[in-house]
Amino acid sequence: MTNPMDGARLLPWTSWEGKPCYLLNGDGSGTGSGYVSRLADRVEAEQISSAAELIEDSGRILADRTWTPGEIHLLAVELHHHLGQVHRVAKSRGARLRLLEGDLDVADSEGDGPSVT
Repeated sequence: MTNPMDGARLLPWTSWEGKPCYLLNGDGSGTGSGYVSRLADRVEAEQISSAAELIEDSGRILADRTWTPGEIHLLAVELHHHLGQVHRVAKSRGARLRLLEGDLDVADSEGDGPSVT
């Protein structure tokens, strides 16, 4: 019997208690296309976009060299927050890629996959 968590998708948010949230897919592929999966995709895209904006902002702040200790502290807090979000997205996507690679390996062994010459 396979573990249902093997195909679970790590979602880009946590529970009220700060625990990770997962989406279980019926087919175990981790590549669902339902409402929650699409919502998670949008949230991940927003998190990555926000992190990219913070990278630009932090570069300008640090280049000016006119910051106060409070501004540097706030920047560190924001960088920590966004880095945590992007790390979570990377973990989730990496896990889904490993599942996809496993599916491709099975298809190749069955002769259904693409052939490379």
